Amino acid sequence: MRVEPIRNMKDINAIRKILADKPRDLLLFNLGINSGIRVCDLLRLKVNDVKDCKINDRIVIKESKTGKTNVIIINKIVYNSIQNYLDHHEVKYEDEFLFKSRKGMNDPLTTYAVTMYVKKWCQEINLTNINVGAHTLRKTHAYIMRKKYGVSWEVICKRMNHSNAAITRRYIGVQDDEVEEMLKNEI
Repeated sequence: MRVEPIRNMKDINAIRKILADKPRDLLLFNLGINSGIRVCDLLRLKVNDVKDCKINDRIVIKESKTGKTNVIIINKIVYNSIQNYLDHHEVKYEDEFLFKSRKGMNDPLTTYAVTMYVKKWCQEINLTNINVGAHTLRKTHAYIMRKKYGVSWEVICKRMNHSNAAITRRYIGVQDDEVEEMLKNEI
């Protein structure tokens, strides 16, 4: 079953609120929805990739799925989440994974674990009418960029490294109520 984006800023802010005392999870959520990078690539980040970052800095990554390079731009929300995490996390090694599993020595979280976290977070805010998983973070980024900021399909397509905008539209999952809302516009 396909996972969906979180479509409402109220829900995004509610998740941030429940994660306020969990710096690692808050960073994962904020980085995921602000970067649009696949979770498998976020999980490969190391502490030394982000520890000296400032607002508007770029982190260049190589996507595991496509082999293409991509960038993460550190915005204010992500920067604050990184600082909060580093303030509350004892870094033993510079090359330890940023999203370290609590099991094992220096293993990152798994995509499955992130799926379980996203499901739990959504249940905690009673967002149970959509199917969610790890990919929800990436889809949320694309959806909010389109709906809230009006970013064109072509730009989102390029950001997602999709081959064309039709794939991106299908990927985000334009819903019937959105089409009906458009039909109410007068020309």
